[in-house]
Order: sequence, then C-alpha cells, then structure tokens
Amino acid sequence: MSDKETGRVHWSFWVIGAVALVWNAMGVVNIFMQMNPDVLATYPESHRTIVASQTGWISASVMIAIFGGTLGCVLLLLRKAIAIWLFYASLIAMIVVVAHTLGLRVDLSASDIVLIIVMPVAVAVLLAWYSRWTAIKGWIA
Repeated sequence: MSDKETGRVHWSFWVIGAVALVWNAMGVVNIFMQMNPDVLATYPESHRTIVASQTGWISASVMIAIFGGTLGCVLLLLRKAIAIWLFYASLIAMIVVVAHTLGLRVDLSASDIVLIIVMPVAVAVLLAWYSRWTAIKGWIA
C-alpha cells in the first residue's frame, strides 16, 4: 500500500512542520517586540528605518505573511490542506513586504539582506511548495 492509501506520513513531515512552526513563531514574537519602543531602540538603524516606514498596507502585509505562515504551519501539522492557501497568501504578502523594503533604498549589510530578505522569502517559497507536495502525496487533506 502507498502512503496515500494508508494515510501514513514520513517522520520528516513532523520535523519540517515543527521547525517551520518555530521559524514562524519567531516572526510573531518579532512583531510584538517591534511594538515596544524600548526594544525597537535596540535595533540597528536600518531595521528601525524599515519599521518606521511601514504604511498601513505594508503592516497588513507583514501580518498576513507572518500570521498566515504560522497558522499554515499549525494546519499543516494538523494535516489540513487549507494550509496550502495560507502559505500562498503568506508568500504573496512576503513579496509585497520585500518589494517595499527594497524600494526604501536603506543601506543594508550582506547579513541584513540574507536575514530580512532572502531567508524569509526562501522559507515562504519552500513552505508553499512543501505543502503542495504533501497534498500530492496524500499526507494532508
């Protein structure tokens, strides 16, 4: 019998889902940390500039990207296919946020570019792909 017929999933499904949930939970924590002016004051100038420049629609995009990804991870671990659409929404919102950030022309170091642009987009792409792949495998429904 195949995995589709038995409904069994590979152990890596749980590891990937848990790691992705921790990653997204760190994003949620970061959102709340940015709301505290004392904590925000400890951020590098480039990061403070990015946060200060966020308009309402960019803030909404950040929320969709991070909370959508977090909820997507929870639903993925619950083996619900709706996670796919949350990861797609998260990815689209992430692209909007990154486009806005790149448009600011803030002086970012190489590590800043990797940490606040490349890694979040890469994770969002991988989670969107992985959720679709798990649906094809019959691991989520």
